[in-house]
Amino acid sequence: MKLKSVRIKNFRCYKDESNIIIGDLTAFVGKNDIGKSTILEALDIFFNDSKGVIKIDKEDINKTALAQGDNEISIAVVFEELPTTLVIDSTNETNLQDEYLLNGAGCLEVIKKYPNAGKEKVFIKALHPTNSQCKDLLSKKDSELRTILSSGIECKDRTRNAVMRKAIWKHFTTDLQQQEVEIDVSKGDSKSIWDKLQDYLPLYSLFQSDRKNSDGDSEVQDPLQEAVKQILNNEELKILLNKVATEVETKLREVAGSTLEKLNELNPDIANSLNPIIPTTDNLKWLDVFKKVSIAGDEAIPINKRGSGIKRLILLSFFRAEAERRRTERHSPSIVYAIEEPETSQHTEHQKKLMSALLTLSQATNTQILLTTHSAVAVKELRFEHIRLVAQTIAGKTIEEVIPNQLPYPSLNEVNFLAFNEVTEEYHNELYGFIEAEGWLTLFRNGKPTISYNKIQRDSSIRQEQIILTEFIRHQIHHPENTNNVRFAHQQLLDSIKLMRDFISSQP
Repeated sequence: MKLKSVRIKNFRCYKDESNIIIGDLTAFVGKNDIGKSTILEALDIFFNDSKGVIKIDKEDINKTALAQGDNEISIAVVFEELPTTLVIDSTNETNLQDEYLLNGAGCLEVIKKYPNAGKEKVFIKALHPTNSQCKDLLSKKDSELRTILSSGIECKDRTRNAVMRKAIWKHFTTDLQQQEVEIDVSKGDSKSIWDKLQDYLPLYSLFQSDRKNSDGDSEVQDPLQEAVKQILNNEELKILLNKVATEVETKLREVAGSTLEKLNELNPDIANSLNPIIPTTDNLKWLDVFKKVSIAGDEAIPINKRGSGIKRLILLSFFRAEAERRRTERHSPSIVYAIEEPETSQHTEHQKKLMSALLTLSQATNTQILLTTHSAVAVKELRFEHIRLVAQTIAGKTIEEVIPNQLPYPSLNEVNFLAFNEVTEEYHNELYGFIEAEGWLTLFRNGKPTISYNKIQRDSSIRQEQIILTEFIRHQIHHPENTNNVRFAHQQLLDSIKLMRDFISSQP
């Protein structure tokens, strides 16, 4: 399964329901404290039931909604690329379409609701039969289904629930009265449906931006030490180690017994006062056996003494390896990597390489990447369709899949301007070039105040001209060799960009 979209309501800064489209790689950009990380953390709660990185609590309820009497958090996820067959009760193979568990768009839509940030209630929103004679079949036991069949409905196999449900729905094909309804799968017999469906969901793994980077962090000390803990926690390996420990204990008791037996021949009193002390299996510290494992540089410099950028790269790689290991162990069909600010502590070239690696990773089968970023460098390594601009407007929170661009074509410079207030000469050139290409320069100049500009003539003499601010900046960008003018200020560059943006938006 793959994530297609996410809806969040009453969670932290998201009061009204916000719908977010998800792709193979989705990067959330926007200003600080705008709600980018909140999206990733809501998904961690959804997939990992507060047993992952994030635990839901009452402080997560939107304060405005709470004041209005609404204390229920809602996180909904829509999945596509669904399995062709699955088992949702006993060993009966079926599919989501035959069970009427798909929404109107043919996708699986799972909604988790958290009243007062407590235990979740799980619903599947589906285009489902509502005819009183054939509704709620998923919650009925086999005996109840056979009772419905006894009214004259033909069914070849009355031992399998999936077959009986299908026969009943087929009987009422012309009068199913299908409607999109929320089917509660968190209680009663229908709970088994959700229990089985979870085996088909992606593994979701979150790497946080404020992850510890100190010497005291066990993973920073060395990811292999953390890996040892995970490996030794494997149930099959525990059984094997217990077997080894038992065998060693047996041999030790044989040696101790033989020794005491010989001692008894020489001095029974001493022999009777001695007993072998062998630690029980539970008290054995297998971690100590592997405490010397590590990853170090050519000069044997440990990871926790390396630069913060290198430490974070290694941690990110360890995060990916561990997530993949867990996916394999759990037999999860797919994986979602959620990474907050991968650019943290990284040099510009590392940022570019890292984004390139994540783009490649997102193209792998059954793999999706979710990112948050504050890096204009990172944004420029992405494609336009990857970006979601998170913003706060008077109407509320917006998460735009298609940027409401000033220019009539996708511009990553504009994304950075809108998301990070990045004011660059590159964006200024882009806006000016567009106005010039459209033949609007004369119209743009009309009515604007002018500035004196000292222009170098071909004979090296200086001629003073009166030009508008935008052209004053344009000339200085393109003729840095002319040092006969006061360099434009950052505020002037911003003012000029705003003038051009306003002008372009005013054109029919």
